[in-house]
Amino acid sequence: MTRDDQEETGQDNEQRRPLGLVLLGGLYLFFFLLTMSTFGHPFPFMGTILLGKPAEVMVFLDSMICLYLFLGLMKRQRLTWYLLIAYNCFEIANTLINLRYISAADVEKIAGQPVDSQALLVNNISVAVAIILLTIFIYRHREFFNNRSNYLF
Repeated sequence: MTRDDQEETGQDNEQRRPLGLVLLGGLYLFFFLLTMSTFGHPFPFMGTILLGKPAEVMVFLDSMICLYLFLGLMKRQRLTWYLLIAYNCFEIANTLINLRYISAADVEKIAGQPVDSQALLVNNISVAVAIILLTIFIYRHREFFNNRSNYLF
C-alpha cells in the first residue's frame, strides 16, 4: 500500500506515533541514561542518602523502571500510562521528602565541597514542578496509550 493509499483510507493516522509520545519516549530514555550514569555514587532515597551496595541496587532498579517506561511508551502500552503516573508521583514525593530531611550540610559531607542551601531548595522545587507538569501532560493524553497488551514483548 502506498502512502497515497494510506492517506485516502485514513490508516496513516492510526500508524503514526504522536509527537508528544515521541518526546516523552526520548525524555524517559534520557532519564534511563542519566540514572545509569549515577551508578556508584550516593543515592538520595526517602530522606536518607544511600551509599555503596544499597545505592547501586537503587540505581539499578530505577534504571530498569525507566527502561520499562521507555519501552512501554514506544509500544503505546496502556499499563505504561498508569505506571508513568505512579512513578512520577513517587518521584515527586521522594524529592519533597529528601528536601525536608536531607540538609545542605549532609550533602556537603557527601560531596566534599560547599553546597548552597538556597540553590538546593530551588533546584529540588524546580524538579518537582517539572515532574508535576509532565504528569499532567501524561494524564491528559491517555488516548495515546491504546495498546491494551500487558506484555512488552
